[in-house]
Amino acid sequence: MHVQTAPVPPAGLPREVPVRVCLVGIGGFGERHLENIRRLEDEGRVSLVAAVDRRVDDGALGPDVPMFGDLEQLRAAGLAVDVVVVSTPIDTHFELALAALDLGADVLLEKPPVANLEQFGRLLEAAEDADRLVQVGFQSLGSHALELIDQVLASGEIGRLRAVGATGLWSRDTDYFTRSPWAGRRRIGGVDVVDGVVTNPLAHAVMTALRIAGARTAEDVALLRTELYRANAIESDDTSVVQVRTAAGVPVTCALTLCADQQQDPFITIDGTEGQAVLHYTRDELTVSGPGGTRTITSGRTNLLENLIDARRHGTALLCPLAATGAFMRVLDAVRTAPDPVPIAPEHVRWHEESGARRAVLPGVEDWAARAVKAQSGFAGLGAPWAEPAPAGERFVVAGREVAQVRTGEDVAPTASPRPFLHPVRTLGGVTVTDQQPLDHVWHLGVCTALQDVDGLNFWGGRTYTREARRYVWREDHGHVVRVAAHHAGDRLDEELAWTGPDGTVVLIEERRWTFRPVHEHAWELGLRFRLSPAGDRPVRLGSPGSNGRVGGGYGGFFWRLPACADADVFTADAVGEEAVHGSTSPWLAFSADVAGGPATLVLRRGDDAADPWFVRHSGYPGVGLALAWDAAVTTTPTRPVEREVRVLVVDGRLDAARVEALLGDAARGRDA
Repeated sequence: MHVQTAPVPPAGLPREVPVRVCLVGIGGFGERHLENIRRLEDEGRVSLVAAVDRRVDDGALGPDVPMFGDLEQLRAAGLAVDVVVVSTPIDTHFELALAALDLGADVLLEKPPVANLEQFGRLLEAAEDADRLVQVGFQSLGSHALELIDQVLASGEIGRLRAVGATGLWSRDTDYFTRSPWAGRRRIGGVDVVDGVVTNPLAHAVMTALRIAGARTAEDVALLRTELYRANAIESDDTSVVQVRTAAGVPVTCALTLCADQQQDPFITIDGTEGQAVLHYTRDELTVSGPGGTRTITSGRTNLLENLIDARRHGTALLCPLAATGAFMRVLDAVRTAPDPVPIAPEHVRWHEESGARRAVLPGVEDWAARAVKAQSGFAGLGAPWAEPAPAGERFVVAGREVAQVRTGEDVAPTASPRPFLHPVRTLGGVTVTDQQPLDHVWHLGVCTALQDVDGLNFWGGRTYTREARRYVWREDHGHVVRVAAHHAGDRLDEELAWTGPDGTVVLIEERRWTFRPVHEHAWELGLRFRLSPAGDRPVRLGSPGSNGRVGGGYGGFFWRLPACADADVFTADAVGEEAVHGSTSPWLAFSADVAGGPATLVLRRGDDAADPWFVRHSGYPGVGLALAWDAAVTTTPTRPVEREVRVLVVDGRLDAARVEALLGDAARGRDA
């Protein structure tokens, strides 16, 4: 019989007795564990004394490693083990871990640790009663980059931690879901399996994001939402968003798919108030971007079995103890108890065939994932074409066609200043002429009223421009707007809205009236009249970045965010181009461009005597509005509320100035008729 011997330690150092290891599950990922155990055997740190697998083959691991069908057989054989490594299907983890603890062994338990929260609690108790260690196999938590991130945050290099996101864009063919009986299953015979993109293949992304956000125990999770979809013919999810808010108030958004066009390395985004860090955890690469510049560091990684051995021998802290996976288990249990994943309609799925393998692709899922993480939103809230409908209100119908929809804003992240808005808004020909939560400004919400400075509170979203800093800064000053009452009849919607500060105090009351009517077969008119009044008996100051010192940044009031467009023309009756039109006070403004679906034109016209300048963006992003506080704040009082009115012609096709004038005449005659 071959006898393995440990390397002789240098003189003066005590020889350590190798830790006796049993590997449970030698196939699949167990092969990776076996390779690691053999490496540590060569270093004299461990000895593989037994293996357990349902497919018993006594010669599979050599003559010195007996094989057993289960851990009870190993116990009956009288074989002592120090560490049991469990690498088996998810639904077997709980019983195997209990059996290993009963043997008096410490455990390295492959992720996810167990299949539900009830098992998790019982296993925690069992480990404590047995006074044994349980390490969970989230290898990414061995990355030294996590310590670097802690140091970056503690030093203030990227400011205060604002949000954490996980992006996983993987591609898996149909064979992946038939590789084992439990693959792609939620449960088998009533037993939880919980195999899906969130809980298994990209579970490391979720776990790492939670760890960085400070969510370790189950109590560290304050709020939790899941949004689960499947493009493949499976039970579980292959494309999902998980949204967590930690007890400390840090939002964590995980956007994950197995239906990307191309396989990409998953990454974690750490957003601070002064910069950002990005961790590609599979290669332990951290890129930090702050006021001082950008640097990239590639770190090392501590092996979790080695860490467990050091914890046994020297009291070293475990890198991923069972208790520290409580937040992840909250996520897993939310996935487990959620309704079955929503099947994605076939028209949204493209199938690729390569070398006999077939895989589902969701076109554009990469962009939707990026938006979800940056906007802290789900796919539904963003309006992904294959997602479920977002929370919505009234629909505007003109000439028998739905041309606009009221969104409640309740699914918008707090830092985007949630508020009701219109999206999508369409031409009569069906061309969408609004966007919401785009990557460049995730707080832009279709068509609505919004202000960045209401007595020092931000009802616009994003960073706040302050006169003191002379730049945009992240502050905890975001308010939100909620509907108090509404009445929808015919071609009109009346709303009463409460502008509420972060402490719950109502600051403003907005009375808003939308109108919508046809102008001719290719155009319809959207009207908005709004009144802003103090909620109390004191005046309220309404400002903008412009009124706080940013030249040309007077946005706020009425704002329309357009989708990505090409060959845009911006003009008024007497000016052409963004630079000339921006800040002008012409009676009307036109924005004509090619957007997805076809050419379209917006013609904005004041409906009152106010001389608010036009706010225009074209080169950086497409957006137009009327600036309520261009370079000076305005004040609303109980006796003199601020009122404004604007009308917008939504037109199929492109228009020049002469055709705009003619169409405005048609609209005016229609209103007078």
